[in-house]
Amino acid sequence: MSKRSVQAMQALSRFGELAWFSLPAETHPLYGHPQVPYMGWRYTSSREGVAQLIEDAVKNLPTQVEWTLDRTRRNWILLPSRLITEGHGLDDPEFTDGVHSINIEDQDFCLRAASDLSLIIQRLQEVTLPES
Repeated sequence: MSKRSVQAMQALSRFGELAWFSLPAETHPLYGHPQVPYMGWRYTSSREGVAQLIEDAVKNLPTQVEWTLDRTRRNWILLPSRLITEGHGLDDPEFTDGVHSINIEDQDFCLRAASDLSLIIQRLQEVTLPES
């Protein structure tokens, strides 16, 4: 497990017990080029207001790209908004093709998003949590 994955899991665990977590490799396993980052997770049970805390933390950061927290499914996904737009939505079968296209054709975007994700993880580690 990568250092970034461990840090992300620790940050998200502050908001509740993780049942599942995924963060793609930072670089393509075969070709070695940077990949656009996104992370998905699911809590065993979600406390009231957790999603808003996470959304606010991300929204108020000076990121280089726009980010979206998608909670329309069982698993939550934090991803650059461009992935949703160019992938025609998370439910579209061509979503992975859109992600692949960005990975190949826009390395600058991948690097800016990776820098953002580090900032986001750091911020999630610092968010003041409401008392239970």
